Amino acid sequence: MFAVHLLAFYFTKLKEDQIKKVDRYLYHLRLSDDTLLDIMARFQAEMVKGLGRDTNPTAVVKMLPSFVRSLPDGSEKGDFLAVDLGGSQFRALQVKVSQDGKQSCQLESKYYPTPKEVIQGSGAELFDYVAGCLVDFMESKNLTYKKLPLGFTFSFPCRQTKLEEGVLLSWTKHFKARGVQGTDVVSSLRKALGKHKASSGIDVDVLALVNDTVGTMMTCGYEDQRCEVGLIIGTGTNACYMEEMRHIDLVEGDEGRMCINTEWGAFGDDGSLEDIRTEFDRELDQGSLNPGKQLFEKMISSLHLGELVRLILVKMTREGLLFNGKVSTALCTKGKIEMKHVAAMEKYKEGLSNTKEILTELNLFPSEEDCIAVQHVCTIVSFRSANLCAAALAAILTRLRENKKVLRLRTTVGIDGTLYKAHPQYAKRLHKVVRRLAPSCDVRFLLSTSGSTRGAAMVTAVARRLAEQRQRVDAALAPFLLSPGALREVQGKMRKELEYGLRRDVQGTATVKMLPTYVRGTPDGTEKGKFLALDLGGTNFRVLLVKIRSGRRRSVRMYNKIFAIPLEIMQGTGEELFDHIVQCIAEFLEYMGIKGARLPLGFTFSFPCRQASIDKGTLVGWTKGFKATDCEGEDVVDMLREAIKRRNEFDLDIVAVVNDTVGTMMTCGYEDPKCEIGLIAGTGSNVCYMEDMKNIEILEGNEGKMCINTEWGGFGDNGCIDNIRTEYDREVDEGSLNPGKQRYEKMTSGMYLGEIVRQVLIDLTRQGLLFRGQISESLRKRGIFETKFLSQIESDGLALLQVRRILQQLGLDGTCDDSIVVKEVCGAVSARAARLCGAGLAAVVEKRREDQGAERLEVTVGVDGTLYKLHPHFSRVLRETVKELAPRCDVTFMLSEDGSGKGAALITAVAKRLRSVGEN
Repeated sequence: MFAVHLLAFYFTKLKEDQIKKVDRYLYHLRLSDDTLLDIMARFQAEMVKGLGRDTNPTAVVKMLPSFVRSLPDGSEKGDFLAVDLGGSQFRALQVKVSQDGKQSCQLESKYYPTPKEVIQGSGAELFDYVAGCLVDFMESKNLTYKKLPLGFTFSFPCRQTKLEEGVLLSWTKHFKARGVQGTDVVSSLRKALGKHKASSGIDVDVLALVNDTVGTMMTCGYEDQRCEVGLIIGTGTNACYMEEMRHIDLVEGDEGRMCINTEWGAFGDDGSLEDIRTEFDRELDQGSLNPGKQLFEKMISSLHLGELVRLILVKMTREGLLFNGKVSTALCTKGKIEMKHVAAMEKYKEGLSNTKEILTELNLFPSEEDCIAVQHVCTIVSFRSANLCAAALAAILTRLRENKKVLRLRTTVGIDGTLYKAHPQYAKRLHKVVRRLAPSCDVRFLLSTSGSTRGAAMVTAVARRLAEQRQRVDAALAPFLLSPGALREVQGKMRKELEYGLRRDVQGTATVKMLPTYVRGTPDGTEKGKFLALDLGGTNFRVLLVKIRSGRRRSVRMYNKIFAIPLEIMQGTGEELFDHIVQCIAEFLEYMGIKGARLPLGFTFSFPCRQASIDKGTLVGWTKGFKATDCEGEDVVDMLREAIKRRNEFDLDIVAVVNDTVGTMMTCGYEDPKCEIGLIAGTGSNVCYMEDMKNIEILEGNEGKMCINTEWGGFGDNGCIDNIRTEYDREVDEGSLNPGKQRYEKMTSGMYLGEIVRQVLIDLTRQGLLFRGQISESLRKRGIFETKFLSQIESDGLALLQVRRILQQLGLDGTCDDSIVVKEVCGAVSARAARLCGAGLAAVVEKRREDQGAERLEVTVGVDGTLYKLHPHFSRVLRETVKELAPRCDVTFMLSEDGSGKGAALITAVAKRLRSVGEN
């Protein structure tokens, strides 16, 4: 028993001594975590360099765009062909992708050899061989009668300009076919297939050129939709990942993501890894087919690991550290130790038997010490490979996490390659080091099955799905894209309706009401005094004290308080609504300490009113969600006065009832005398303008001008614009509080745009084009998609990740592709609103120009409203449309500063001034 223990102790001591000896000898191959973190940082810098338009030409890590823009979503279906060229064998496949409630992917394949004379002959011979093998495969599967899309896996560095086009940059993996470098390999394959078409009758459509790494990611992405990284560790090594388009300078556009093929095998070709390369790495490189190139790959891939081990063993033997210093001829023969030998020698559970057997085959006569040492050499070499691979992969994962701006990244890496699959320790080592170097990333490693080739079919399937989806999305959004001719037609109809509303004989039936406001002038700078203003037009109600100074120190100072109007008040009785308003006024007067003063008051009432004088306004009809009873047909000024009497706490001189649009015009008119038009583009939509009295048939008198409140929101209520209304507009109208009314407003105002978007999203989801075809409960809720979300989603430079977060806030868990479509829908709806608004405004300014008999008109439009102010593109599209449709009008747009509050006070001040002039 003692002897057994002694023997075990002796063996353990022997093993420790041999391991220490090898560790000292191969010290430079052992990399600390600090070194790996440094390599990780270097690789991140190379990635940035490769993505930059100016820096890419000198970058060694080429970061090649693959033009693969989307991962599988499970809805792909159909029959596809795939061919795989890039390894020791060529492979052809038929892939059947089906959905039928449960996604599945079936494949049948056939392998063909890749003879040396073919891969190192001419390019024409190579592609003719590939085409011939494909024809043979199709004939064996009885597929020659079908036209099938094909994905071409070409596992060499290519610069792609589109999905089905790629120029070979350089051969790797012992391939050396002449005349291919610098040419489009897809064209070469198509040409070769064309030669076979006449004789065999095959008809193949090459839809996608795919790198094997990208294919691996796509195959795993079909099984796990979190997969956004592909990794190959085999004969060669490479990685790809989904990069944000906004970071890829080499490709136009910044929407969405695209898979980047890093071609990381060339990392270090510029000398940036010289400090970690050893004499063995340099010797291996010098003896390779491409000295000085693919240096990172030569330190990692299975093609070189066996040779690296052989070079180390040769030197250690020559220095007398192994095999009694006797170097066999076999050990000196290049390629004699392969990756399969390294993997076999590292099967620790089998002891030293594999190692002894392999070394004996090399005509070496190893002792037990030799076997222990050689096994440890293999461990150090393969461990370094896993460490270097982990450092570069951790750099990619960290970049993904930073792109998404998350504290923790949860993602999947699709992985393939003989080294990862066949080596007994490699996968475990790689996982462990990645998690150590990127602790904020929760990574799942998913082994690919037939990754490179099945992946090519998946890329082709996704490309076809996206093309079909694009056609259907475009068809849904086409009605929102109004041609210049259609806009001119809207302009002409608006002009006709404006004139119709001014006529005495038909004004009663006009949809554009053209209501006289009795505002007869704009500010002239002499206005002064203290005024109260009330502003009712939305879910909030404001009371303001406005102090106006005239003369050299002309100024307007305002004090205000905002009060909420609960829904039950908005939709209760008229008496309750006006009692609530008076209660808010009382609180404000108390707050300002002016309860005893009888101040002149302007009442901004942003609903259609028919006025008989400046202080009398009869409500025509509620809009914007108000439904208070016993108000329509009543004078709102009288209702306010009666509510003040009921409260019996204070008295006010109600001078003017004011529309917010008129207030906007007056506010800007105080700054610019040319301002004779007011525009509201916010919750509602409306325009007012100064009309010549002689054109206002419904009023007596021909002298001077008066502001007309067009109430153009009702444009189209007579059906005149039904030709441009969509099914979505009809859905929104039918679900509104006032079906059949305010149709133009429902196509142009902020209150309804979000609802139009929601209806489009529901339709696209029903068609299976969004949110995996699942209509969530939140998407079913009317009003969930507020217009503020359109403004946020359409903001320039907003990453799709942020769009996804906005959608998640709404309970809509979409993919990156969903976010792109949602952004397009928002853009189409808001752009149409701006163009329609611009067409209406063009009708107004052209009317003013023609009424004045002017060749050119210079006019200022005062504008207010959240849609105009906050939406990133609305104002620009509106201005461009007016310029296009009214080219002889020089229109200046001036943003109003509190038109409904300050404007009401200015109208009151102007009315007091004009009243005083009249009395004098």
